[in-house]
Amino acid sequence: MEKQTITHTSEFAKDVQEGLTAFPKYLSSKYIYDKKGDKLFQDIMNLPDYYLTNCEFNILQKHTQAIANYFSSNNGFDLIELGAGDGKKTKILLKHLANHQVDFKYLPVDISQNILDRLEDSLKSEIPAVDVETLQGTYFSVLQNLKNYNKRKKAIMVLGSNIGNLKHDQAIDFLKNIQLAMSEEDMLFMGFDQKKNPQTILDAYNDTTGVTEAFNKNLLVRINTELNADFNIDNFKHWETYDPETGTAKSFLVSTKNQDIEINDLKLKVQFKQWETIHTEISQKYDDDVVEWLAGEAGLKMVEFFTDENKYYKNYIFQKK
Repeated sequence: MEKQTITHTSEFAKDVQEGLTAFPKYLSSKYIYDKKGDKLFQDIMNLPDYYLTNCEFNILQKHTQAIANYFSSNNGFDLIELGAGDGKKTKILLKHLANHQVDFKYLPVDISQNILDRLEDSLKSEIPAVDVETLQGTYFSVLQNLKNYNKRKKAIMVLGSNIGNLKHDQAIDFLKNIQLAMSEEDMLFMGFDQKKNPQTILDAYNDTTGVTEAFNKNLLVRINTELNADFNIDNFKHWETYDPETGTAKSFLVSTKNQDIEINDLKLKVQFKQWETIHTEISQKYDDDVVEWLAGEAGLKMVEFFTDENKYYKNYIFQKK
């Protein structure tokens, strides 16, 4: 492997160089989400085995009024959603709040400006009464600015078990950053995918149609397009594992042959041995004890939770300790 010192033109370039020169190799899943990646993830959410979306739909439809009651405040509130995506699930709550003329402002946050623009356009046509302001950026960069929203109650929302993409120490840091931006009256509403039949979990991340494989391989497509590389994506296989003891699902891209990859913009040649892996994503699963421990380490207390009919998934409400 040949490595040269160069000036990186983007965070993406820097992270790709670090990940592909590490051992074992890795790439951050956040870079899957360009325009193509966004579309592939929407397709994943519609797959029959990807139970997470339907579970959270079920929770929001079944408990809309109760959730709205927790969020509401006499002088209104700001609803800040981290990782908003296309907002399909959130619209259940937004429609309820708008129909009941609740005083609130919706601030969706996402790393993808493309998907935020689409969300804003859809809200203008579907729920025009909603006051919306989009915020583009990573969770961590936006969290630094959340303290500025301090004139009234904040309801911070994280759907889709996005916290599951973080290792436990990172999840505690994430929760702690949210907690530091919260006042005593603020609420955090967050989804956690629960431990369950291991086969159900594996099926959710390894569909037979190949959509999840294309989603993970979009990392390589982006490197080809944006960093002038020559990955042949057909020479990599998507592989999913799940450890029921730790509750950790992991996604990998596995090189099916010995191969050398040129990433021209980085002046980097990356060598792969046959069956060598690139770790692309984790998807952590939880139970109440683990969630309570994570929250406690971050200075939060569990106030309430809501679950779906199969008890596959839970949305918890937290406050500052």
